[in-house]
Amino acid sequence: MEKKLKREQHRLSRKYESLKKLPNNLKGEATRQNIRKQKLKVQKIHHKLDCIRTDHLNKAVSELVKTKPKWVTLEDLNVKGMMKNRHLSKAVAQQKFFEFRTKLTAKCKEYGIELRLVDRFYPSSKLCHECGSIKSDLKLSDRTYICAECGYTADRDFNASLNLRDCLTYQIA
Repeated sequence: MEKKLKREQHRLSRKYESLKKLPNNLKGEATRQNIRKQKLKVQKIHHKLDCIRTDHLNKAVSELVKTKPKWVTLEDLNVKGMMKNRHLSKAVAQQKFFEFRTKLTAKCKEYGIELRLVDRFYPSSKLCHECGSIKSDLKLSDRTYICAECGYTADRDFNASLNLRDCLTYQIA
């Protein structure tokens, strides 16, 4: 769908460019109608993509809550800061973090599940799950967590999830 969106936006852009090149007396209603139709196509694709993302979000939240855990731990992320990174901003915007958190909060209240919010400064990725030492020089590109103290090796996200599960400082939403 994103490929199709890109194509249709390109077509719309070309229609606008060709309209600029025409002399004023030839800029008729037909060219404007074609632009209007192309705009509508692009809007429909945007709407479809939005519906697909929202549907995925609803299904993920529903699947998570229907397992009936005692609690769900969520990390409070600095989304505004993540949006400033030009490499991450498109992917972060498409994930709809705020909408996910809102829907998860509502579902957890509905099912009576405790939703724990961990502070954004908690070092969940940098903390070793085994020995508790903090690795301060961890980069975003390092996908495997290797502890220098005890030699514990795990996937970075898995290690962070274990740390979030065992976190003792949190707020209840």
